[in-house]
Amino acid sequence: MPSSSKLNVSNPKVWILIGVGVAGIIVLAETRRRRLKSRNAIKEDFGSFVERFELSPFPQPPPPAARLPLSGLTFAIKDIIDVKGFVTGFGSVDWKKTHEVAAKTAVVVTALLQSGATCVGKTIMDEFGFGITGENSHYGTPTNPNLPSHIPGGSSSGSAVAVAAKLVDFAIGWFARDPSTLRHVGHVLLQLNPLETRKTRRLLIADDLFQLSKVPKWKTIDVFKRVTGKLSGYQTANHIKFGQYISSNVPSLKGFHEELKNQTLISNVKALASVMSILQRYEFRTNHEEWFVSVKPRLGPRVSDGVLAAINTTPENIKILYKIRSEMRTALQALLKDDGILVIPTVADPPLKLNIKKGAFSEFLDRTFALSSIASMSGCCQVSVPFGEHDDYPVSVSFIASHGADKFLLDTIVDMYSSLQDEVSTVSNSPPLPDINGNMETSELLKEKGNAAYKGKQWNKAVSYYTEAIGLNDKIATYYCNRAAAFLELGCFQQAEEDCTSAISLDKKNVKAYLRRGTARESLLCYKEALLDFKHALVLEPQNKAANLAEKRLRKLIS
Repeated sequence: MPSSSKLNVSNPKVWILIGVGVAGIIVLAETRRRRLKSRNAIKEDFGSFVERFELSPFPQPPPPAARLPLSGLTFAIKDIIDVKGFVTGFGSVDWKKTHEVAAKTAVVVTALLQSGATCVGKTIMDEFGFGITGENSHYGTPTNPNLPSHIPGGSSSGSAVAVAAKLVDFAIGWFARDPSTLRHVGHVLLQLNPLETRKTRRLLIADDLFQLSKVPKWKTIDVFKRVTGKLSGYQTANHIKFGQYISSNVPSLKGFHEELKNQTLISNVKALASVMSILQRYEFRTNHEEWFVSVKPRLGPRVSDGVLAAINTTPENIKILYKIRSEMRTALQALLKDDGILVIPTVADPPLKLNIKKGAFSEFLDRTFALSSIASMSGCCQVSVPFGEHDDYPVSVSFIASHGADKFLLDTIVDMYSSLQDEVSTVSNSPPLPDINGNMETSELLKEKGNAAYKGKQWNKAVSYYTEAIGLNDKIATYYCNRAAAFLELGCFQQAEEDCTSAISLDKKNVKAYLRRGTARESLLCYKEALLDFKHALVLEPQNKAANLAEKRLRKLIS
């Protein structure tokens, strides 16, 4: 390995980092390091590096020149980026064996060195960037510093871990522990204009996408609204149904719907994720088919299905897929313009445990891709910000701005980050108040009013009446079950699922609650859990037609 002496650098083509199709995403990683019960079990450097070396920064110019913007900072790079004198491994042992050392250092690395940062090595990644767990069967899986028994996430697992474990100040694909560093790196890489005029921020909260997350909204949406309501330069947040928006504005997407009941909500985003995955596989095959056929590399179990599918299949109507991507960029540009920020959950689920079974992984993949496809398919920029914890797992919310609005987004994160963290800390120490029991007769009257509103298709009014009934008497399963039906009509699937769970806890034989929870879970892409609900309904009512049809549909989806 080379010593600390500076390597000669030049200007090869710029690498475009794709990481499971999430091109253009900028991620802000903020973690707290817990004490680990057995430090000896943790690999050196948390197993994050595939190769350690040091590339020294360019010399600081003499006074009165300003200090270089990244002076004193260290960084690591994903093993998909060229460094002169080293083989770019692409996360694969066989790829590394069959390729020569790089003749030039990538422009992204050169720019960081020129700005005063020191590169300290290359990090582990999913093989060929074809995973989201961060597991690598050849080089080992980097240890999640917060949750050692869980996946670190990928495909840039080593980069994320190196930052989270405080081994470096930042890493490419662009992780940092604080918004200031994130912005400084962004200015260097994107050559941003520091004097851009400040704009008033227009905020859009994607209510339907937050239905995918099991984190209660008082820990995410409510925190965000309270903070931005107090800051200057922010309009009052508007709520949108993102699935409906892309259904109306990305017309070519309609042919990619799967057999989901609610065709205008979450299924639109799932269809978008399917297009993203097909395009990724098509482009992977276009670039690498010849090498795969000749080398026949060993593949880890987590990525083998995806890679082989990419190499062995040719998608039909590839032009339509690119048309969808073009329409998606146009649609997001029209929605966000140069002053809008879309607010979504970063991920739907807590991190999986290591070596999870394939069935659970498939569901996790669907729900993760549904959210990551938005920035990937539109070319938008995205920042993920920590929002504390829920059930001992980290929570994060993502902010998305138009293609090319990177500075606007980075400035916004810096502007509100401190206030967000203060509010998150306050909320973490203040759980919501419990409901209060009330009068039985009044609650029954409210239930009947809710039923009437439901029949009149006044879904929001029905929810309001049922909620009042529950506030007076929270021991009646029917109130929860009826409110769940109204929530389903509104596309509020998480609330519907929670209400059905409450109903079932009060009445184990409530067939409607199982059916409605199954419908909610299917809409949230939790197919296995939904299938169990429909099976429960059939046990209670073997001839139930709705349950029979749903069970058959889900078995087909899962198979």
